[in-house]
Amino acid sequence: MIKVELARVHGDYGFEVTDAYGQSVKIDNSPDHGGDNFGVRPMQLMLMALAGCSGMDVISILKKQKQNITDYKTIVHGEREAGTETSLWKYIELEFIIYGDVDESKAQRAVELSVNKYCSVAGTLKKAGAEIRWKVKVEKSN
Repeated sequence: MIKVELARVHGDYGFEVTDAYGQSVKIDNSPDHGGDNFGVRPMQLMLMALAGCSGMDVISILKKQKQNITDYKTIVHGEREAGTETSLWKYIELEFIIYGDVDESKAQRAVELSVNKYCSVAGTLKKAGAEIRWKVKVEKSN
């Protein structure tokens, strides 16, 4: 069983969450709901987790295929349900930008495998009803 611990450390809604390894994340409510930008909003943290999870998968898959990745970036856009109290993520779009001497078809396949098979965050969001779309851009090294 995994353990994380949350403590209130800043104002009314400024929390710091620490995992079993001592790594921490600051979380806060939005200013229009009493927060003051001390940390990340919890729902945005889910998109960050998705970018991190899929990024680790994609790089791992491409490294196993001996692709030369010189840099990497993921941009995530999300849209939440309107007019509901829980306001879950409805649409999420990932843009994977991979730099280096990387075969475009291998990059596409690595992303597909991550989003549809390996990334547990993507699987969790999909089970909650989110539609996840992606695009891949490979920038060749000179």
